[in-house]
Amino acid sequence: MVVMILERVPRGLRGELSSWMVEVQPGVFVGKMSALVRDLLWEKCVLKGAGGKCCQIWNTDNEQGFAIRMVGDKVRRVVDMDGLLLVGVRELAKGR
Repeated sequence: MVVMILERVPRGLRGELSSWMVEVQPGVFVGKMSALVRDLLWEKCVLKGAGGKCCQIWNTDNEQGFAIRMVGDKVRRVVDMDGLLLVGVRELAKGR
């Protein structure tokens, strides 16, 4: 299973994802696809995201049972701690 969460991206990108996945909430897509299709959809999000945020989560054979990648988020980032994927949160300075 693949889950993609999009924020502040062009409508056209959401429309393209709707061809492969079900949009269960605005900007939240779920589907089952091959790794090739998953990676191609990710590339499309990176190229057409237009300054928005994209997050992709999929099941895989590791200790956590999933993998995650993000682009466009200035506050959160994926941190690999010896194979364990965590989300690091950076505090923004006040007034920004």
